[in-house]
Amino acid sequence: MNKKSRWSFLSNGYLLLILLFIYLPIAYVVLFSFNDGKSMTKFAGFSLRWYEAMFKDRTMLESIRTTVVVAVIATAVSTVVGTITAIGLSKARPLIRAAVLEVNNLPVLNPDIVTAIGLMLLFIVPGVRLSLTTLILAHITFCIPYVILTIMPKLRQLDDNVAEAALDLGANPWQALTRVILPQIYPAILSGALIAFSMSFDDFVISFFTAGVGVNNISMYVYSMKRFNPSVNALSTLIVVVVTLILVLANLIPVIKDKKNKREEQRL
Repeated sequence: MNKKSRWSFLSNGYLLLILLFIYLPIAYVVLFSFNDGKSMTKFAGFSLRWYEAMFKDRTMLESIRTTVVVAVIATAVSTVVGTITAIGLSKARPLIRAAVLEVNNLPVLNPDIVTAIGLMLLFIVPGVRLSLTTLILAHITFCIPYVILTIMPKLRQLDDNVAEAALDLGANPWQALTRVILPQIYPAILSGALIAFSMSFDDFVISFFTAGVGVNNISMYVYSMKRFNPSVNALSTLIVVVVTLILVLANLIPVIKDKKNKREEQRL
């Protein structure tokens, strides 16, 4: 075995170990979500009892509903605000753009506990009562910087002359935005939305400090359990399935769209 082949073998081996380290625990959780017993070390047989128990647990279902509602609202608002902000920054002066981006990086670089305490004080000092509304506002706040950071690189790749040409040909600013700029940065917008949804969906620290009494998302519900409930395995499996489907669709839609555009170009 020559030096190049040995290096390739070692690289593939390390890659395999890393993938096993990441995905083997997930596979373990999925497997034991169908376990008939309560043990997490011994598989007693195939059963759907924990999925049935999950759908009968009102507290767990309420935490799921809260998590989904917060994540969807935070994703929608942060994606719109982040996209508009990123487009505005791309047209701003270099000094202003650099200053705003540095400020935008602070929530990303700060530990979650610092952001959580800061947001909690922001609500408590003026006398705002912590509730589901404050939880949603907190999630929107920390999701926006990730959307901006995702979209900005794509905007840097755009040719400014395209939008200017659209304006010269009679399009108004809104038409130039919706028909020229947004279609070109659509993949980045979708990526930013997925990142925002993921960040909101599994957040614990910021949620713990900004949610009101009686408001629990999935992570807070799991943290508050006195004993491990095997239904959590069923819940985790459903989350993995949903996230996988979203990622597959997010990757397939652009491919299908590109193929469709190529076919239309060939017909023309």
